[in-house]
Amino acid sequence: MTAPTEQRVRDLRLDRRALRAERARVGWWRRLVRARLDLAVAQVARPQTLGEDVAFQLPVDVGVDVPRPAELAAVLTGTPADELAALDDLRALDEQLARYEAGVASALSDTTDQLITRLALDPEATAACLQEPIGRG
Repeated sequence: MTAPTEQRVRDLRLDRRALRAERARVGWWRRLVRARLDLAVAQVARPQTLGEDVAFQLPVDVGVDVPRPAELAAVLTGTPADELAALDDLRALDEQLARYEAGVASALSDTTDQLITRLALDPEATAACLQEPIGRG
């Protein structure tokens, strides 16, 4: 039979694992939303064409690698009006994800504090379970 202290440590370790994975997932989604925001803004306020202002300052072998304006424009899909409408939704989604991310980070910090406290209270009783792989069941 597993001692209650060992079980609680095992549960806290599992909770931390789940929270770290969730923090990574929400971080990934925030990066995607911010990248989408960048694309939406670029569609509305297109960046300047590359190579025009420095054509004579570049070595010829570098100048031949400048992408054509049509190639760059193909990266930006949709119409500026569609993208402008999406900006508010994307910003709201990013704010929502930021709040969720802060909540996940807080829960992870709280769980970590609980685990440290539990280990500090009875290190002998929990030492054995720290050597075991984490897994429920």
